[in-house]
Amino acid sequence: MRIQPRQHILDIWRAVLATSYQDGTWVWGGRDESNSISDAEQLLCILYPATTIENLALDRPDTIADDVRTALKPLGDSNRIPRVIIDVLGDYIDRYSDENGEPVFTGGCYLRREASGTQSPATAEQLELDIVDAYSMSVTLCLAALGFINVYKPVVQRRSELRRKVAEIESSTNRRLTAAMLGLLRSFVVNTAEPEDPSGRAMLHMMNTAGVSERIVIQELRNSLSRVRARLRDDVRIGVGSDVALDNDNLLFECGWAWGIADNAARIDFVSEDFQQRSGVAEARPYLYFTVVALDGINDLLSPRTRELGLLNEEQRRLAEALQIRWDLTQRYWSTVARFGGQAWPLENIPWQTSDGKESDYYSLLVSSVLVQDLVNRRATDDDLTRAVWVFEELARRGRITSRVTKNDPAVALHTPGVQMTLNGSEQLGPQIYWSAADFAPLLLKRTLQAAKLSANVTARDRLMVVAEATMDHLARRRLREGPGAGLWDDPVEVLFSAGGSADSRPSWYLTERVIEGLVTAASTYEETPLRTTHMVDNALELLSEADHLLNQEILQADANDRSELNTGLLEIEATLTRARKILNERPSSASALAMEALRKLDELTVARIDAARSI
Repeated sequence: MRIQPRQHILDIWRAVLATSYQDGTWVWGGRDESNSISDAEQLLCILYPATTIENLALDRPDTIADDVRTALKPLGDSNRIPRVIIDVLGDYIDRYSDENGEPVFTGGCYLRREASGTQSPATAEQLELDIVDAYSMSVTLCLAALGFINVYKPVVQRRSELRRKVAEIESSTNRRLTAAMLGLLRSFVVNTAEPEDPSGRAMLHMMNTAGVSERIVIQELRNSLSRVRARLRDDVRIGVGSDVALDNDNLLFECGWAWGIADNAARIDFVSEDFQQRSGVAEARPYLYFTVVALDGINDLLSPRTRELGLLNEEQRRLAEALQIRWDLTQRYWSTVARFGGQAWPLENIPWQTSDGKESDYYSLLVSSVLVQDLVNRRATDDDLTRAVWVFEELARRGRITSRVTKNDPAVALHTPGVQMTLNGSEQLGPQIYWSAADFAPLLLKRTLQAAKLSANVTARDRLMVVAEATMDHLARRRLREGPGAGLWDDPVEVLFSAGGSADSRPSWYLTERVIEGLVTAASTYEETPLRTTHMVDNALELLSEADHLLNQEILQADANDRSELNTGLLEIEATLTRARKILNERPSSASALAMEALRKLDELTVARIDAARSI
């Protein structure tokens, strides 16, 4: 199906309000019990596109589009809509601040007691553990909220009570943003391993696609990652434990984000004293899922919008600089290992195996996500993109997006219950707990669209859009059709279970918010200038050259004093060719179409003259 981000988002907004806004009150929660991550996802379903897509903005009441106002009619008129958003945001901030005003970033029911996905309760101490997903989601939410407030504040200058409320919410949102950035900084880890250790052997097994000796692989890895290692050793000191042995070049290493505050995390000494910096328990080993989640949050921090609106204060800018270094080095690291070697990429050797020996197609998608983001930030080669296209196509096939589900298909588990990850270190405070990642389809949608936006190759972009549209079709078939969550996600029964069954009719904000992210990416992709090649420009120029020449012949033969329909037609053709030349470099195919239209009209004039000559 064709991806129509604006229409899809408006439909989702209607469904969100039907579920969440009842009798003038915002109702938190859905399929999962209310928690700091799920509630942020629920609010972001509205706030993220409203602060990212200009023609869906809600922060200027007098410019809200008619179809947007209609979709959000349950909130009231255009003046009331932003006020309700402010009230809901304030409610969220209050819900997830403790009695001392300290922001809370716990995962609640998203933490599983059993690997099978059952929701047996964790201990009280475990429920108080901060999760990187909560940090990242809060960064995105707080930046969206601060951008919204930044534009909305001038509107309320004459209303003292509303102005005071907005100022209070802005202050508490800023505090939450700082705390989230601090948490991300202290969750960044570097893990080193001896080549003979199990984790070291797993890394080498993944890298050695050519089957050469391990000594050669280690040497090539050392050379490829030497700059990343040097910068990690010299520039990344804030928040990282002092026991990381990067000085030893014989050790393998990996970097990224743990699932929470690392057990060796150091204190950050340049933030306000009143911010808690609790000791962490998370194993100091990168998790691909939480690494990608953290990178997405930091990407919002570094966006042009954040910079243009001046959303960060001095303390936050210093935290952002430290996070940017980690963001850049992490992308460089995973992009390098994904494309390591002279022939086959490790990324092409699906599924990806992590350093703890776990392997999954989902991990390949996560590594692809980092690779695409890295390619966005530097000049990508045609070869890089073409090979990445094959990876996405293969993952879509293996994930049963573009191929049929078979009986007892193990690929179904990618979508439900999702890939289970052991949160190592959590067992210090009770039973082992787990995290489930079930966003394979929306993540594939988002990353293929990002790659399509990046691609300068018409064929590669077309293949990526085919995958993206097939993924959107897959997701559309998984929308809830009845019950309180109708129009939202997720009902996988029709698509993934041939035996049938019934799904929970309540919405999953986890999946719905990630579909929203994909649609926002689609809107961003469509806003780009259409692809153009030298061949397309040359072809348009050839058509324009012929049309110009024929037009000059017609003008030469026309009566200069005659203001007849013939001369008027020549003026229209001239205007058409002028427009074609104006858009030639940006839209060569459109220029070709205009040139062909001019050629058609010129040919009609030629035929008319021939017929007139025959009749004499």
